[in-house]
Amino acid sequence: MVTIVELEEKRRLPPDARRSQLLSVASEMVLAQGGLPLSIAEIGRKAGVSKALFYAYFPSQHDLLNAILLEKLDKLEAAGLSEAARKRDFSEAVTACAAIYFDHVAERGPLLHIILRDAYMAGHVSAKVNAFRDRIFGALARAGRRKLGLNAKEAIAVASLVITIPEEAGRLVFDKEMKRDRARELCLDLVASALKAIAPAN
Repeated sequence: MVTIVELEEKRRLPPDARRSQLLSVASEMVLAQGGLPLSIAEIGRKAGVSKALFYAYFPSQHDLLNAILLEKLDKLEAAGLSEAARKRDFSEAVTACAAIYFDHVAERGPLLHIILRDAYMAGHVSAKVNAFRDRIFGALARAGRRKLGLNAKEAIAVASLVITIPEEAGRLVFDKEMKRDRARELCLDLVASALKAIAPAN
């Protein structure tokens, strides 16, 4: 149970720390629920803040969820996702992206998948998030068109399907249903098999 003293200490958090706290609490709730929307009252209760204070940081729940997305995308960027996607060879690019995404999901959970795929976010994903996603899949599409002779939509579809492998493998690790080393090995083997299956016969 949170004491009054603890609540007072929480109220004294600097703005950046408070914002990070709200993002952390909301992220945990997304993972626990497995869907959207969230209860603002529950976020406030867990963080020890009023609704008014919550809305001072995030005018809407969509703003909060976009902030979570951008925070996670920054982690992927720091891990080298954009550089991996720009590899000229399609197989190398997809494999490198898959490894980075697997590590991300294994450590932080499938937040990106849950938020981006939920109907609650339809039409509310920020331009920055969409630009990042378009940049990654655009780079993969160009590599796929060179190697596989696919059109842009087909290449993006192939990359999207293959990327579901590290997403699921990472989730199994995050949920403690599989050991990390084994899941990573299996993930990359499956990605390699998928890429081999779609490669031209010649």
